[in-house]
Amino acid sequence: MDLSLPLAFTVGLFSAVHCIGMCGGIMGALSYGLPPTLRQNNVKFLIFLLAYNIGRVLSYAAAGALIGLLGSALLEALGPGEGHRWLQWFAALIMVLIGLHVAGWLPRLAQVERLGAPLWRWLEPLGRRLMPVESIPQAVAYGAVWGWLPCGLVYTMLISTATKVGPVDGALYMAAFGLGTLPSVVATGMLAGRLYRYAQNPYLKVAVGLIIILIGLLTLWYPGLLDVTAYQQTPN
Repeated sequence: MDLSLPLAFTVGLFSAVHCIGMCGGIMGALSYGLPPTLRQNNVKFLIFLLAYNIGRVLSYAAAGALIGLLGSALLEALGPGEGHRWLQWFAALIMVLIGLHVAGWLPRLAQVERLGAPLWRWLEPLGRRLMPVESIPQAVAYGAVWGWLPCGLVYTMLISTATKVGPVDGALYMAAFGLGTLPSVVATGMLAGRLYRYAQNPYLKVAVGLIIILIGLLTLWYPGLLDVTAYQQTPN
């Protein structure tokens, strides 16, 4: 049974303390950057916040599709039998590492952010040109740029996307993770960053990190929960 998409969503959901800390300031700035008349209309305000985050999740999906392209080649190189099992274990191990990072026990994991620094230097000026945001398409476009902001948690999940076989599976996997982060990031925008204080609570970070670690350990014990897309050999 393949539960990789629900598990990716769950990791995104429980990564709230990291997402609020990492993106809380950005979301707060974007919220205050909208026209006052728009912010006073709760429905329109929520629509703009969702538009920002839809753009962000779309970028996660695009990145997942690119990495997912490597999945077929990787599985082909490792072999459909043992290779399939190694990829399952690798994906589960990534979840354990994410849990350690969220709990604050593996801060060096953030060093993977360096991988995206050159791309971000090129994209960040594009985001500045989209400001101030005054329309839904602008908000989606800005969110799409924001989605490439170097983030150790996102990049670590992206590395695990190499266990997906093909661009569609890779895109769906990262989209599920992105959708899991949606409630916390949107709530941060609605509350103008007031959740940031709670997200810095070290006990909360440890509790959430332990939950993600337990998910990772469970999938190490039952690797089929993070099943790689079934590999079908074509007949000779």
